[in-house]
Amino acid sequence: MRNNRYGALSSWVYNLDKPVGRSFGDLEYYRDRLTQCHGPILEPAVGNGRIFVPLLQEGFQIEGFDASEEMLNYCRDECRERNLSVNLTLQTFEKFSYDKSFAAIIVPAGSFQLITDEIDAAAVLKRFYDHLAPRGRLIIDLDPIGSILAPPGPIRSWTTEGGDLLTLTDSRIETNYLAQTTLSHNRYDRWHNGALIETELELFKLRWWGVHEFRLALQAAGFMDVQVSGNYQHARTPQSEDEIITFEAQRMIA
Repeated sequence: MRNNRYGALSSWVYNLDKPVGRSFGDLEYYRDRLTQCHGPILEPAVGNGRIFVPLLQEGFQIEGFDASEEMLNYCRDECRERNLSVNLTLQTFEKFSYDKSFAAIIVPAGSFQLITDEIDAAAVLKRFYDHLAPRGRLIIDLDPIGSILAPPGPIRSWTTEGGDLLTLTDSRIETNYLAQTTLSHNRYDRWHNGALIETELELFKLRWWGVHEFRLALQAAGFMDVQVSGNYQHARTPQSEDEIITFEAQRMIA
């Protein structure tokens, strides 16, 4: 089961660090891969709408959900500022449900790796499959193993519009090689005129996948025509130095 939850400070930091429209190559990639998609699109773990809002602006019929009300509020605010009608709900990977089928489901930026139990992850893939129309496509980004296992970096900081300073301290406290997970202790601090006024502590857990392992997991859920791409270059075989690996698969006709 996924335990990570973006609270008030962590959502604020996320929105400052990864604002709507900022692309790591993924926005262009998803736009291109979805161009021939006819029908509704679902983005689980939509977050602040970094990918969601630009696609909605360009006319894609997209809706989404997230487990964090704070993140959804950022996404709603961005849509409101652009006069965009939006369908966003508070749901989780494990229990989301819709009474319709989707032409595509997209999970950018490694969000699927927030599901840290292998059995839960398999159930979510099957849930994705069941919510796709025949020939519907699933597109998922995964961070490679090297990125997940990289040691934490230095303290990071952001300045808010009001002049406050937000800082993030990331401390790795556990790496479980059998479960293929890392557990970090994230501390978010808010400073005003040099004084600490707010702190948020978060246990942040991620799971890594091998390329062949995840291909097999997709096939076990019923998907076919699995394609794997490196660094947002469609159909290019991933290389060891790639920063992202993208899997694309289809639901069978029947």
